[in-house]
Amino acid sequence: MRRRRLRPWIILACVLTLPLLPLLIFGDSLDAAVHALIERDLSPWTVAGLVVGVLAVDLVLPVPSTAVSTFGGFMLGLPAGTAASWLGMTLGAILAFGLARACGRPLAVRFSQAEDLRRSEVLAARYGPLVLVLMRGVPLLAEASVLLMGVTELSWRRFFWPVAWSNLGLSLAYAAFGRWALEANALPAALALSLAVPLAVAIVLRWRIGTGETPEETT
Repeated sequence: MRRRRLRPWIILACVLTLPLLPLLIFGDSLDAAVHALIERDLSPWTVAGLVVGVLAVDLVLPVPSTAVSTFGGFMLGLPAGTAASWLGMTLGAILAFGLARACGRPLAVRFSQAEDLRRSEVLAARYGPLVLVLMRGVPLLAEASVLLMGVTELSWRRFFWPVAWSNLGLSLAYAAFGRWALEANALPAALALSLAVPLAVAIVLRWRIGTGETPEETT
């Protein structure tokens, strides 16, 4: 029983550690590869287009949106990085919501795990459309909550504004993190952290929603 209770914490420790392993193992070569990418002669418009495009297709091509937004802040600066990230994330959410409204639950199940939809339903029953705000920065559950709200045919107005404002806050935070990475010359570490921390939060939330337990209850 104790081993079963410790399992989520072991998984969490692995999630936090794995993105950092390449930095420890391939430190210098990885840093050189990142700088080679940065030094390519890409115009700001090209970088912005890539950020917007990648984030907009997040539903059909799962990408680490946090890392993409951090990279956008690094390459474009705070205002432009925030704008590109916000536009891409918001377009992606609109696409997912619209498809779920049009096609219903079968599409939601296709593009999200059934268990994540169930967890989103638990949160939606408790918080209603506020679940869109609460889950916006959580990998997997963010997409599942948008799809779920589309399936329930939430109005476009009640969907758009919470998502838009939440995306703005997240985009600003990650673009600022990317800008810090530029000043600290620490892009590889910043990208690793932007991957690990949100994923760790997702694991904790999925575990707690699924079991109904809290960390204090498992000690």
